[in-house]
Amino acid sequence: MRPMPRSPIAFVPYAIAVAAVVAGLLWHEGDQVAGLGRTVTAGTAEVGGPFSLRDQNGRTTTPADFRGRFMLVYFGYSFCPDVCPTTLAEIAAALDKLGPKARRVVPLFITVDPARDTPRVLKDYLKSFGAAFVGLTGSAKDIAEAARAYHVYIAKRSLPGGGYSVDHSGVIYLMGPDGRFVTYYEETIGPDGLAADLRGRL
Repeated sequence: MRPMPRSPIAFVPYAIAVAAVVAGLLWHEGDQVAGLGRTVTAGTAEVGGPFSLRDQNGRTTTPADFRGRFMLVYFGYSFCPDVCPTTLAEIAAALDKLGPKARRVVPLFITVDPARDTPRVLKDYLKSFGAAFVGLTGSAKDIAEAARAYHVYIAKRSLPGGGYSVDHSGVIYLMGPDGRFVTYYEETIGPDGLAADLRGRL
């Protein structure tokens, strides 16, 4: 099924979300900011934090499970018609470009739609993007807490004829082996740009 085209107004939440992320970061004097649309890096930022969610195999998962590895954290949902699958495919392609170094990076997909994204649904969905992906879900409260920690914008929107979609920010977060925030990428960075930046950090 072809994804429904988005009207310009549909992208307003994404613009708001990016602005919210930038506002939520604590920039310090002397920090360097790379070109918008590529990579943004700051010396200190309040991004990320503890969470306890279930992975696609039903196991309770926390950030401590990935200590010693970088985490690429992306919030989305399996019913997303366009942005989410495109971004996940780009992450998968970037990791492929890294070769053996990709083992040092774990891509995390945290749902913003826990009502529909059960562990089984996430397991089936993520098969299309490779075995490295870890899908995480939980209660609405647990997801909301994780989203707040990462300054993620989430808004449920009713669709004509019933059903709903979930507007959300499209930022990809890079967390270091110690679990601390390193940088974030806009979804427009593309596989080559993402792979190049990761390669320089591994």
